[in-house]
Amino acid sequence: MDNDLVRSVADAIRNVYHTGKTIPPVAARLPAGDIDIAYAVQQVNTEHWLSQGRRIAGYKIGLTSQAVQRQLGVSQPDFGVLFADMTACDSQDISAERLLQPRVEVEVAFVMAKQLSQERLTVADVISATAYALPVIEIVDSRITDWKISIVDTIADNASSGMFVLGNEPRLLRNLELRTAGMTMVCDNQPISTGVGASCMGHPINAILWLA
Repeated sequence: MDNDLVRSVADAIRNVYHTGKTIPPVAARLPAGDIDIAYAVQQVNTEHWLSQGRRIAGYKIGLTSQAVQRQLGVSQPDFGVLFADMTACDSQDISAERLLQPRVEVEVAFVMAKQLSQERLTVADVISATAYALPVIEIVDSRITDWKISIVDTIADNASSGMFVLGNEPRLLRNLELRTAGMTMVCDNQPISTGVGASCMGHPINAILWLA
C-alpha cells in the first residue's frame, strides 16, 4: 500500500473541513475499486481527529439498502466513525454553515450495553449486548463535489458522514418489531420520504451484526 498516497488523499479530504470547498472524486487518485486503501484513508483521518481531542461516540453503517447498492454498483455496505461533536439534540436548530451538501435519512440507533468484540457473532449476541434503541435522523454529507461518489469515495470520506440527531425516548428491543417498523419524513406538513426497517439488510439487527 502506498502510504504517501493514502496520506495525500486523507489530507485533501480533511482540508475540505477547513476551506468549505468540495473536491473532485478521490477514486480517480486511488487504485480502482480498492476498498482496503479507501478504509486506510479513512483511518488516517480518524487518527488525526482523535489526536485533536475528538471522541468516538459510535459507528455508522451505510449502503444498507439494495437500491443504494445498485446505484453505486456494489453488493456490500460500508462503515464510518461517528464523533461526539457530530450530534445535535432533538429539536435543536443546526447551522447550515456546519454542512456542505446535506441530505437526511431516518435510521435506528443501537446503544450498546457491552462490546461486541468476540468472533463469529450471532444475532442473539447483538440482542443480548443492546441496551436500547433510539430513532435517529442521520444528516449525511459529502466532501466530494455534487455527490459524484463511488464506494471508494464514500469510504475514504468517512462513509459520507455529517451529523446525527438522536431521539430521546429509548425503547427496549423486546418492545419493537424493527423489521416492519415504518417511518414517514414530513416537511412543511407534506410527506417527502417513507421507509421500513426491512429495507435495511432485511432487518436492522442484521446491519449491526455486519458492522460488529
